[in-house]
Amino acid sequence: MSIRLAERLKSDTRALHTAAERSRFMGTLLRGEMQRPAYCALLRNLHGIYATLEPALERHAADPLIAPVFAPALWRTAAIAHDLRVLHGPHWSAELPLHDAARGYCERLVGIDARQPGLLLAHAYVRYLGDLSGGQMLRGIVAHIRSAQGASATSFYEFGDAPQTRELTLAFRRGLVDVQADDAQEDRLVDEARWAFEAHRALFDGLAATGGL
Repeated sequence: MSIRLAERLKSDTRALHTAAERSRFMGTLLRGEMQRPAYCALLRNLHGIYATLEPALERHAADPLIAPVFAPALWRTAAIAHDLRVLHGPHWSAELPLHDAARGYCERLVGIDARQPGLLLAHAYVRYLGDLSGGQMLRGIVAHIRSAQGASATSFYEFGDAPQTRELTLAFRRGLVDVQADDAQEDRLVDEARWAFEAHRALFDGLAATGGL
């Protein structure tokens, strides 16, 4: 079992994770100061990432590095699309552009899908454990961001009730421990997770610049 992989994914990405969380863009969100257009821009770009990642995970569900953590209950593509329809409107995909940083992230995922699908595990780790932990705090913070009709949208952060969310978190962590990765695979997975956190920081910085934050 790969207890060391789970520990390294956490410890070796901690500084990069913290840097992304402390970016100006995320700071604005965490303080509850983000306005609806900037938040919709964030959702639009995250949707692009999930819409690329999740079909790839589906295609490689039997991969030995993916199978232990494969859990379609975690998928966020449809939930984000729902929130964007509420907060922006039905034509969000045409009216909200993908930032270059998100486009580059998607291209990275496409390459991994084609050549090294096991590395998708690193991206699942970065996204879904964040959604299941910090995302639950964001759920309350973003509830004040409302559409022109006064409706809020927090589907992105909804995984069921608290026990269901906790069980999904524990199941993902158990899956990480069950991953059979040799030393070389472990190194590549940790490097890929580090890349993902750096790419998120680049996306947040880009959104802050284009959003005037």
